This record gives sequence, structure tokens and C-alpha cells, in this order.
Amino acid sequence: MALLRLVVIGLLVSGLTAQSAAKPRLSPEKLWEFVRVDGGSFNAAGSHVLVVEKQTTLATEVTTSTLSVVNKGDLSRRVVLRDVRGLGDPEWGRYLGEDVIFALLPGDAGTQLFRIGLDGKSTAVTHVAGGIDAARVSSDGKHVVFSARVKLDTDFHTLHPDLPKADARIIDGLLYRHWNAWADGSYAHLFSARLGDGGLAGEAVDLMPGLRTHCPMPPFGGREQFVISPDGREIAFAAKMVNRPERSTDTDIYVVPMGGGELRNLTQENQGYDLDPVYAPSGKQLAWLSMERAGFEADKSRLMLVDLASDERRELTEGFDASAHDPVFTADGRYVWFNAETRGTVQIYRVKLAADAGESAAPEIMTQGAINWGLAGMAPSGNEVVLSRQSMLRPPELVLRGVQLDHEDRPLTSANDALMGGLDLPQVEEHFVRATDGRRIQCWVVLPPGFERTKKHPMLLYCQGGPQSQIGQSFSFRWNFHLMAAQGYVVLAVNRRGLPGFGQEWNDQISGDWGGQAMQDLLAACDHFTAQPWIDAERVGAVGASFGGYSVYWLMGNGGDRFRAMISHCGVFNLESMYGGTEELFFADWDLGGAYWASEESRARYEQFSPHRFVGRWKTPLLVIHGEQDFRVPVGQGMEAFTAAQSVGVPSRFLYFPGECHWVLRPQNGVLWQRVFFDWLQRHLRQK
Repeated sequence: MALLRLVVIGLLVSGLTAQSAAKPRLSPEKLWEFVRVDGGSFNAAGSHVLVVEKQTTLATEVTTSTLSVVNKGDLSRRVVLRDVRGLGDPEWGRYLGEDVIFALLPGDAGTQLFRIGLDGKSTAVTHVAGGIDAARVSSDGKHVVFSARVKLDTDFHTLHPDLPKADARIIDGLLYRHWNAWADGSYAHLFSARLGDGGLAGEAVDLMPGLRTHCPMPPFGGREQFVISPDGREIAFAAKMVNRPERSTDTDIYVVPMGGGELRNLTQENQGYDLDPVYAPSGKQLAWLSMERAGFEADKSRLMLVDLASDERRELTEGFDASAHDPVFTADGRYVWFNAETRGTVQIYRVKLAADAGESAAPEIMTQGAINWGLAGMAPSGNEVVLSRQSMLRPPELVLRGVQLDHEDRPLTSANDALMGGLDLPQVEEHFVRATDGRRIQCWVVLPPGFERTKKHPMLLYCQGGPQSQIGQSFSFRWNFHLMAAQGYVVLAVNRRGLPGFGQEWNDQISGDWGGQAMQDLLAACDHFTAQPWIDAERVGAVGASFGGYSVYWLMGNGGDRFRAMISHCGVFNLESMYGGTEELFFADWDLGGAYWASEESRARYEQFSPHRFVGRWKTPLLVIHGEQDFRVPVGQGMEAFTAAQSVGVPSRFLYFPGECHWVLRPQNGVLWQRVFFDWLQRHLRQK
């Protein structure tokens, strides 16, 4: 028997645990009614907290933000901006002795940095042609550092001006497209400018002149990749400066004077990722995140510290068997806080830089529960923090907490209380099952509203992507377990081999073994639950995206008769054509052992693990979903799979999005995605 533990998921507001059967359930349309909460930073006095609440109107696909400040003392709120478009990266600052907010907003020449008074009046600080992507203001208010595009490569129109109507790309190297964007010859560079009269930016200095590299680095990088020193004299930033970026994870941390000049590489000896620099309050030390193994994008993320004067450096998370993320120094410089995946959740930790006699220097856990926690802000006093908390059932909200665990949370936001209170909610349970090699596998099981163990229910096996990406307590606006359960399905989400949060050894076991033990973990979990009296073994489906989509294609040919419906979103189907069509080759080089022609070992691995080689066994109805702008798993993968299914007579459908990438970003496309998704399941898993 599996070890069962009922998990209380923390619905964040009292009174939501008792559900009425008469209440409606979550729907694809209602999903877009949820408010997305962000912010959490304190002002310099520690008296007020920034809060951002974003709301999308499905009919118009317009998202607007309301920017507020919350008084920490009585939790009263003052709205600064209401229903504005394009708000980004708000942070506190000072101007003429008063608290102000700096944020990105649309301007006449693209997105610019604005200074916003607490009365809502705003002034553009930058006026950069084409706009900027990210910005920070120095703590003394004298300088701004921002990222903007610089054109360094010429295109064929410059070389052939007599062909103005020609439409082509001349490509001489790889990484000519990345995730969802084509290389256009421009690069994101950091610029610094002095804030002069009226607090406006003066002439900007390119801090990366002539460099064909980016900061922040696309596609996911933001202002966490650069930081201004406390004295305002220099900037530390992350960038990849290698000859063949498509084959390397070698990013480094560089330091450059505020006015520009020679770059100093702090991490030249490390050949893996070095990211997210953070200065200590004294400015004498710098922390950052580092992966040791070159080419491995899912290596352990270590928290490193360097003394900038002596160059003495050490790992703060040595012996800690998890990856650190989002480091933050306390105001006194004694601790660094960070978060880490932890057994199917995300928890907050802190580590002391210098342990006193008798104390441990090991990271100390600061949160608990079946929640994904995030550190949103820390008071200057260091005694209070703002945390974001979310679960599979509910999107993030912000709470105020003392740094000790025995302090009660004080809600800073309750944006979704009314919506949650009106819904009939699923339940979430944590189970453990035995793998074929005897190891224990953690599974999240989401039970539909009104679930009864005396009845049989259809089940969805959810296959996670990544391939190294934990199934935690996150609330997705597409792969939403709450929504799936609300349609009457038991959702089985398996933290199979290769997912973080269970130690680096467990994480590493997916590499070089895509169709091996990880797939056996999925099948072992599926078999365990289909044997339960409350699961209808004749109504089981498998769904997933990216590597989860690969898993679905693999199970199509290797899952036997377990499944009655399959859905693969942006899945890898043919490993050989995937290698020739994807962009970051270091990923395939590490996880698959190189190109399929590189060695006999790698060729055998491609043949053993590529789903396209098992199409002859396909018989389960298959829905394929793919976006044209997906350059990580190119759309040809989905087209090949759909052609294969049609060719062998498998009932199949292809949902194609010409304007979407690896994700579905437009709201109405998202609703269409959900409607087609659930229609397919209803057709093939309905009660007979």
C-alpha cells in the first residue's frame, strides 16, 4: 500500500474549506477572472509595501495593472495608479526627499522608465529611441542603469539596397533564432546615465560597447541579471561571452564602473551558468548563483559569495542537496535568504554568512507547508518579510510575516477571495508509490469537487516538462490542475525521476535516459492508482507539454493498453530531426550525449528513446497541439506526430497556433486551448 498523507493546501482565507455542492466549478473562462498579484517591496522607512494587481479582460485581451501602496501598520491601502497598461518592474526610490516609485510604462518612443509620485503624477525619466527593457535606479538617486537594444549586425537590405522588396535572411551561424524570436542583429546592452535636473536621465553610456552579447539574456532574463553597488560606483551583471553560445552554458558575472570602462570577470574559472548577482549592503561582498558542470542547464544552482577586495570566495550552500534561487541579503548583511524546490513545494531558506561558535552554517528553512513560497520583499529592519504564497488551487497572494515561524501571517492582498469563495473546490493529496527499482516516488493527486471514494472516476496522468522542472504547488493559467479536476478528473501529477526538489542525484537520472527509468516511474504511478477502487481504469488519459509532450508520444508506443486518450503540447517526437531544428544545442548535447552521429553510443540512445520509432504500436486517440513560433521544440515535431497518427489510422486532431510559441500567451487562444483540450478528453474518456 502506498503511504498516504492528506495535505492541507492552505486556501489563504478562512472559511473556504467548507464547500457547498451547489457552488459552480472553475471553467476556462473563469480562470481569466483571477487577479495576478505581484510586488512586495518595502520603502526605505519600512512603513509601506508596493502591491501590483493585474487583471485581464478576456473579450478585449487587454491586461491592466493597479499599483497601490499598503501601510504596514494598519494594512490600509492607497491606490497610486489604476487600470494602466504596460506597467513593469516597480520599485521604491527617493526624489527631493520624498518616497516615489520608479516603473516601466509605455512612452512616446516605446517603453520608458517613469518616476511616479504617490499622488499618481508621473514623469518620464528616460527618453530612449525604441524604448528600454529593464531599469534600476541607484540607491542614492544619482544614476539610472537600463537595458536597450543596440544594432551591431548588418542585414541584407544594407548590403543590397537595390532590392528593397526582397524578403530573406542570410545566416552564417547558429542561434539564429531563440525560443520564440529570430535574431535581428541587435543586442540588449546595459547603459548608465546620470540623473540631472528634474531627475531626468542625461546622456547614456553603453557599458558593453561593441559586444555581441545580451544583458539581460533572452528569453527569460530580467533585471535580476544586473545590480548597482550600494555606493553607486559600479554595476555587476551576467552575460554570455563565448564564441559558440548555442553549445555553451558559460555565463559569467562581470563588474564595470558606473561611467563605463574595463569589464572585470569575477567567474572566469567556472564554465557553467553564473547568474543573478547581489551586493551585500556593505558593498564589500557579492553573492550569485552558479552551476558547476559546463553544458548542463539543470545542474545544482549553488549560492556563492566573494569578497571583492581579497577575491576570497566560497559556496554558502555546500552540502545542501537542492538548488538555490532568488538570493537576497538581509539589511545587516548577516544572512542571505533564498528559495529552493523542496519535495514538491518551494520553501524559503536563509544561510548565515559567519556562524558564531556552536552554530551551524547550514541553510535554515523558514517556511513550511504544501505551498510554493516566494520572498517578495524584506523590511530594512530585517525583522519582517513579504512572502508570496500559491498552491495548485489558488494563484499567488502576498502576506506579511515576522522572520520567525511562530509569527502569524498578515494578508496584504486578498484579490481573489471572492472568486475562490464562490467556487466548489478540489482537494489535493500527497501520495508515495514504489518505483520499479524500489525508490519512493512522490505524487500529487488532485481530486475533483464532490469526490467520492465509493465511485469510479476518470484519471489524467500529467507528464511534467523540463525535463528537469519540479511539480510543485504552482497555479498555472494553462496546465491548471484545479481546472482539470473541476471537469471531473482525478489528476495524477508524478514527481518522476529527473525532477528537482528530491536531491541532485534524483534530478540527474533523466539525463541520457529519457525513455528509461523516468518513464517507468510514470507507469508505476499510473498502475498503482488505476488499481484503486475509485479510479476507472477504462477512462485514463495522459497529457503533457514539452518533455511532457515527449512523454506522451513515448507512452503512445510503450504504454500498452493503459490509456484511452492522449494530448501532447509542443512535444518532442523525433529526436534526430529535433537535434537539427532546435537552437540551444548544449541541451541535447548534455541530455542525449551529443548529436545522433557523434558516436555509436549516442546513435543507439537516439534509436532507443525516440518516440517516432514506435509509431507502429500506436492506437490511442491523440490530440497534438503546437505553435508555429516555437523554436525550442520546432513545429515540425508536432506535424510529424500528427502525420504519423493519421498515417496509421489513429484518431487524431492537430490544434495549430500560427502566432504562439512554446507557450500559449494570448488569453482567447488560451481559452480555445482549454476548450479543445477538454473536448478531446470528453470524447474519449466519457462514461459509457
